[in-house]
Amino acid sequence: MYTPHTLAIALMMMITSAVCWGSWANTFKGVKNYRFELFYWDYAVGIFLISLVLALTMGSTGNDANSFLNNVHSADNANIISTMVGGAIFNLANLLLVAAIDMAGLAIAFPVSIGIALVVGVVSSYILQPKGNLVLLAIGVVCAVIAVIMDGKAYGSLPIAGGAVSKKSIVTCIVSGVLMGLWAPFVARGMTHGNPLGPYSIAVFLTLGALLSCSIWNVYFMKKPLVGEPVDFSGYFKGPVSGHVLGLLGGAIWGTGMVFNLVAASFTGVAISYAIGQSAPMVAALWGVFAWKEFAGAGSRAKLYLAGMFVFYGFAILLVAKANG
Repeated sequence: MYTPHTLAIALMMMITSAVCWGSWANTFKGVKNYRFELFYWDYAVGIFLISLVLALTMGSTGNDANSFLNNVHSADNANIISTMVGGAIFNLANLLLVAAIDMAGLAIAFPVSIGIALVVGVVSSYILQPKGNLVLLAIGVVCAVIAVIMDGKAYGSLPIAGGAVSKKSIVTCIVSGVLMGLWAPFVARGMTHGNPLGPYSIAVFLTLGALLSCSIWNVYFMKKPLVGEPVDFSGYFKGPVSGHVLGLLGGAIWGTGMVFNLVAASFTGVAISYAIGQSAPMVAALWGVFAWKEFAGAGSRAKLYLAGMFVFYGFAILLVAKANG
């Protein structure tokens, strides 16, 4: 299987994962009058299919013990189950994050959820796999959290931002963030205990767990959505072709980011790879600024916060990368 042999390649793969994680939501923004719960079915299929394709290609170069199918055959069942549980947790966190954005707006939901997820994920992953310089890693995480807060401040300074934020929306943000940070330790366990899974195998079982859990989480939210009216599954078959295509594309983009992040983690450790991958809000902000013109007509305060976000995320990436040394 292919794995990076230098820090430069691993860092490039981690940055690519951040780009993918910060970009996939653009596919949903391209769909009109189509509920996210329906879009999400294609998205879940997309993340699994791209993980499987990459496992059977990049993950199957050579026929040694580390190749995808041989690795799955030799891995402990407990690691497979742990990884699928991690996928189910991620899936619930992702659905709650979108609901939180609908309820509280991006300015509140994204910084709170992703900020909590970054801290929980990096700290818990480091406890399970203590690899890298702890001091530099901690400073890098703090910089990333500051950057996420500034991202929220920038959105909050826009004229269109504001409005009442309910207790329900804040609780949803917090629960989403904790869950979003908790799937990483399950992955770390699957990669480090007993007969471990390789990065490509991890990606396949993580996304399979996410896909299978849709029959629980997504069905529940279709019947009892946190935002809007209940959705009937017949709406999926009546949905636009573009919605299905963009859903699969969005899943493929996120799934590619996941595979690259895990493959890089085999070189740097999960804590470092996860931390850099979580710089996705910076990528999302770039899309907002240049593609969706979200900051058109923004005041100096919003632009100042935005500039600060990029600076602190830059420091975070450099410090976390340096922690590997």
